[in-house]
Amino acid sequence: APGAPEPAASGVAGGLWSPRAVRAGGPVPGVAGGLRGRRAIRASGLAFGVAGVALGAATGAVAAVPRLVERDSGPLAGAVARSGTVVARLVVRDDPRPSAARRGGAPLWVVPASVEQLTADGIRHTVGGRVLVLGKHPGWEGLLPGQPVVVEGRLLAPQRRDLTAAVLSSTAAPQRVGEPPWLQRAAGSLRDGLRDVCGPLPDKPGGLLPGLVVGDTSELDPGVRDAFQQTGMTHLTAVSGANLAIMAGLVLAALRGVRAGPGWSAALAAVAVAGFVVLARPSPSVVRAAAMCGFGLLALALGRPRAALPALCVSVVVLVLVDPALAAAPGFALSVAATAGLLLVAPAWSAGMQRRRVPALAADALAVPAAAQAACAPLIAAFSGTVSLTAIPANLLAAPTVAPATVLGLLAAVVAPVAEPVATALAWLGQWPAWWLVVVAERGAAVPDGLVPWPGGAAGGWALAAVLAGGAFVARWRLPRRLLAVVCVAVVVAALPIRVAAPGWPPPGWVVVACDVGQGDAVVLRAGAASAVVVDVGPDPTPVDGCLRRLGVEQVPLLLLSHLHLDHIGGLDGVLRGRAVGAIVVGPYAEPAENAAVVTRSARRFGVRIVRFTAGREVTAGAVALRVLGPQRVLRGTRSDPNNNSLILRAEVRSVAVLLPGDAEHDAERALLDGGTPLAVDVLKVPHHGSAWSEPAFLDAAAPRVALIPVGVDNDYGHPDPGVLGHLAKRRARVLRTDHSGDLAVVAGRDGALSTAVRGRAAVP
Repeated sequence: APGAPEPAASGVAGGLWSPRAVRAGGPVPGVAGGLRGRRAIRASGLAFGVAGVALGAATGAVAAVPRLVERDSGPLAGAVARSGTVVARLVVRDDPRPSAARRGGAPLWVVPASVEQLTADGIRHTVGGRVLVLGKHPGWEGLLPGQPVVVEGRLLAPQRRDLTAAVLSSTAAPQRVGEPPWLQRAAGSLRDGLRDVCGPLPDKPGGLLPGLVVGDTSELDPGVRDAFQQTGMTHLTAVSGANLAIMAGLVLAALRGVRAGPGWSAALAAVAVAGFVVLARPSPSVVRAAAMCGFGLLALALGRPRAALPALCVSVVVLVLVDPALAAAPGFALSVAATAGLLLVAPAWSAGMQRRRVPALAADALAVPAAAQAACAPLIAAFSGTVSLTAIPANLLAAPTVAPATVLGLLAAVVAPVAEPVATALAWLGQWPAWWLVVVAERGAAVPDGLVPWPGGAAGGWALAAVLAGGAFVARWRLPRRLLAVVCVAVVVAALPIRVAAPGWPPPGWVVVACDVGQGDAVVLRAGAASAVVVDVGPDPTPVDGCLRRLGVEQVPLLLLSHLHLDHIGGLDGVLRGRAVGAIVVGPYAEPAENAAVVTRSARRFGVRIVRFTAGREVTAGAVALRVLGPQRVLRGTRSDPNNNSLILRAEVRSVAVLLPGDAEHDAERALLDGGTPLAVDVLKVPHHGSAWSEPAFLDAAAPRVALIPVGVDNDYGHPDPGVLGHLAKRRARVLRTDHSGDLAVVAGRDGALSTAVRGRAAVP
C-alpha cells in the first residue's frame, strides 16, 4: 500500500533468519524465527530456508495489510485529506506525556489513542485506526490508558511512516465518557502511592526510584535524565525484561529455598510477572517486555536453557504479527537485541572467562552488560551516529544496585495503600542504591569524549556489527586476542594524554555552537575566554546549562531571547544560575503575556536587567558584533505573531557572519526581503527548526556555507521539512542537525576557512 512503513513486512521476513546469522552480526529480528530457519536448512538445504523466509515475509504482509487498509481508506482517511474539524470518540492507548515543545505557554500533551467513532460534516462514522493527539488543554493530564473520551479537533496527516492514521490537533477539553479498566485504575493507584512516598526523598534519587520500578519518569531530574542517556543507562528507567527478570529471579530463588518443583516455580513466577505488569500498567511496551523477556529468562531459570531461544523467537513472531507497527519501533529492536545478547552471547562469554579462572559471579557480572551492549551497539550507532565508550563500565558499576532499588521500590508501592509509614521506610532504604546509580551516571557523563562519533544509518550499523563480529572472531585464538588487546591498550594510552591536554570538545577555534536542547533553540556566540553571547535558551534549564558548562562559559554579557515561546525561554534559569549575566534582551513583541511574566520573574530573582531591542540596534560584546535586522515593525494577524515578530539578528564573530532569525516565518522573511536588507552570511541558524514556513527566497538570500538546525529527536511537528533540507542541499550548504549530531560547532581557521564539529548525542531506546 502507498506510504506503508518499510520495515513492516521485512521485520517479519528477517524474523525467519537463523540463530547462526544472528551470531554473525545479522539483524536483530533474525532471532525471531531462528528455530524454523534452522530446521529448514538442516532438513532440505538452502531452498527450504529461502522458502521459510518467503513465508515469513508473506505472513508479515498479510498481517500488515488490514492495518494499512484501515489507515489509508475509509472515512478517517477522507477526513485527513480534507484536514477538517471533527468530533472523535477515542480510547487512550498510553500515558499522556507533555512534549518539550509548547504552544502559547501551555504544555502540549502527546496522547497515543485509538479512534472508535468519527463525526465529520454532521455524519457519524464507526471507524478504526490509530491517531496521535496533540492536545493543548490541561484536561489530558492524568488520563489513564483505556480511558474513553470524546474530543473535538482538526485532523492532520501524520509525519511518520507507521500505522498512525492521523494526527488530531485539539485545543478542546477531552470529555470522559466512561471509566478506564479496573486493571488500569489499580495500577494508577499503586503508581501514585509510590510517587507520594518518594516525594520527601532528595530530588535525584527520589525522582529516579519510580522510574526504576515502574518506568514513571515524571519526577526525574532533567540532569539525571541527560546523564543516563550519555552513559547508556536509560534502559533502567524503561520497564523491560530486566525488571521482569528481577521479579522472576526473586520468586524462583525463594521457591528453590523451600524445594518447590519446576511446575509450581514456573506458575508462581508467572503470577509475579503478571502482578508486575499490572503495577507498571499493561501498555504495549510492558506486555512486549513480558512476552519477550519473561518467558525466555524464566525458562533459563528453570534449568531449560534450550527453551529460552524458542520462547524468544515465538514471542517476537507473535507480537509482530499481532502488531506489525512493532517492526518499525526502535525500542522493540533494542529490546530484542538485548535479550538475544543475554541468551546467545553472555553464557559463552561467561563460560570463557570462568575457564580462565575468573570467579563465576564476576564472570556473569562482566558478561551480562557487555553482551547486552554489544548486541545493541550497532542499532544505537545506526539511530544516533555515536558509540558510547562509557556504557559498559557504567552498566557494570550500576548492576549490583539495580535489583535492591527495584525490589525496595516495588515493595514500597505494594505496601503504600495499606501501610504508608512502612512504605516510606522502604522508599528511604531504596534511595541509597538509587543514589549510587545517579553517581555512576553523572560521573560517566562527565568523562571527556565518552561518546565517539560514528556513521549513522543502516550503513553505520552494519559497519559496527562487522567490526564487533570480526573482533569476536579474531579473539577466539590466543595470539590474535593478545595482539588485539595490545593494540587497544596502546590506542588508549596514546590517546588519553592528548585528550586530557586537548579535549575533543569544544573544538579549538570555535565561534558558534548550536546546543542540543531538544525541540528548541540555544545558540552560543564566542565573545572571549569563558565569555559568550547566548541567543535563546531552549525549553529546559538543564540542557543549556550543560552545553555552556562544556564550553566553559562563565560570563554572558548579553542573553537574547528571540521571542517568548517556551521552547526558546524555558531554560532561562539554566543560563542565569551560577553565571555573570549582563542583560536579558527581548524584542518589541511581548506576547504571550504569561511567558513575558516568566522572564520578568527570573530576571528579578537573579538580579538581571531586561532591555528591549528594536530594528537597527547595534551592540558589541567582546568579539561579537550584533545588529538587529528585524522585525522592522510589529506584525499582526499572521499565522503565528510571536514567531513572525522574532528578533532577527546578524552577528560577526571573528569575521564569521551569522544570521539568527529565531522562528521567523513567511511574513517576517518577506518583510526583510522587501526592505532590501542584505542577508548573505557564512552561517545560518535555519528559521523555526527547519519548518516548511520558510521562504525559499530567504534561504537563497542568506546563501550560507553552513546551516545549523536545532531540532528535537522524533518531534511531533515533522521538523525539519524535507523541502527545506532539499533546498539547502541544492545551495550546497553543509547542513547539521542537533537531533542527529548533538551539539554543533562552527570553527574558524586562520586562513578564513570554516570547518564544523559535532559532539554526538546519546540514543534513547
